[in-house]
Amino acid sequence: KPGEQKHSKEPSSLQCMHLAVVACGDRLEETLIMLKSAVLFSNRRLCFHIFAEDSLKPEFEKKLKEWPSSYTKKFEYNIYPITFSVGNAQEWKKLFKPCAAQRLFLPVILKDVDSLLYVDTDVLFLRPIDDIWHILKEFNSTQLAAMAPEHEIPKIGWYSRFARHPYYGTTGVNSGVMLMNLTRIRNTQFKNSMIPGGLTWEEMLYPLYQKYKNYITWGDQDLLNIIFYFNPECLYVFPCQWNYRPDHCMYGSNCKGAEEEGVSILHGNRGVYHDDKQPTFKALYEVIRDFPFEDNLFQSLYYPLQSKFLDTVHTLCGRIPQVFLKQIEKTMKKVYENRVIVYLGANHRY
Repeated sequence: KPGEQKHSKEPSSLQCMHLAVVACGDRLEETLIMLKSAVLFSNRRLCFHIFAEDSLKPEFEKKLKEWPSSYTKKFEYNIYPITFSVGNAQEWKKLFKPCAAQRLFLPVILKDVDSLLYVDTDVLFLRPIDDIWHILKEFNSTQLAAMAPEHEIPKIGWYSRFARHPYYGTTGVNSGVMLMNLTRIRNTQFKNSMIPGGLTWEEMLYPLYQKYKNYITWGDQDLLNIIFYFNPECLYVFPCQWNYRPDHCMYGSNCKGAEEEGVSILHGNRGVYHDDKQPTFKALYEVIRDFPFEDNLFQSLYYPLQSKFLDTVHTLCGRIPQVFLKQIEKTMKKVYENRVIVYLGANHRY
C-alpha cells in the first residue's frame, strides 16, 4: 500500500538503500533529475521515499513509469503526503522554503526504516549512493546523523558571521545532504536548552522552534544546527565533496576534498541550475536531464559535459573542470567495466 514499507526477505547486504526527498511547488523536474542521477550510477537497489504535495503525486507516478524497465527494476518508491506530527502544520509548511521542514519529521513518519539518506531536490549524485551509504558503518556508538560543514572558512562563513542562535562547530552544518540512523534518532534523549533533562526527537521539535523562531534564517537547517550544538557527540561530519555547493568555488576553490577526489554529490543551491550565474552547475544538471537512459554514458553524458564545460572557463568554478569530472569519470568507467565483465561472463566458457 502507498506509504507502507516493503519488507524484504533478501540478505541484509542486498536490501535497498533508502533515499528521501521533499518536493513542493515547482520542484518536480529537479526531483526527477536527482532521482535519475541516483539510479544511473548506484549498484544496490534503491528505495525512494518521495514526500510531495497531493497535486504532484500523479505527475511523479506518470514520469517514473516512463523510465525504461532496465532502470525501474533498480528501485521501488512510495509517495507520501506532507504531514507534521506536532505543532501547527501551516507554520511548519511555510518555514523557510515550502515543505522543507518535512525532513525534521522523517524519523517519526518512517518508523520501519532503520537508516536513510535525505537530500534536497537540487542535489545530483556523481557517484554511487552506495559510497555515502558506507559512511553509516563509520558512525561511532553515539553518532546518529552525518552532514557536511556549511563553510570551510569561518571568517567568511554565514553562521560564524551572522547567526543569532547556537550552531554546530565553527561554521555550522548544511542539511541539504543528511545521512541518518533513524533507529538511533528515535531511541535517543537529546540534551536541549529548554529543560534540564533529555527530550525525544519528536518532543523537542516544536518547543525548539517556538523558542528560536525569531532568530532563525534558514528554517529547519538552523533547528538542526541548534540540536547538534547541544548534542555534538551525535553528529558525524563528512567532508565537503559530499555536499559541494557554489560557495566552494565561486570565490575561489576552498574544498580540498573535491580538489583531491572530485565532487561526489553536487548541491546546486541558490537556484544555479536555472540561471546563468554558475554555468558549470547548470551544465551538469542539463546533461543529466537530457541523457537518454539507454544510451552510452561516455558518448551521451561525459563528452557533452566536457564540451559544455569549455563555455564556462570564464567563471571561477569553470576553471576547475577536473573537480566536477573526476568522480563521474571514475564512476562511468566502473559501470562500463562491470557491464563488460557481465557480458563476457555470460558469453564465454572457460
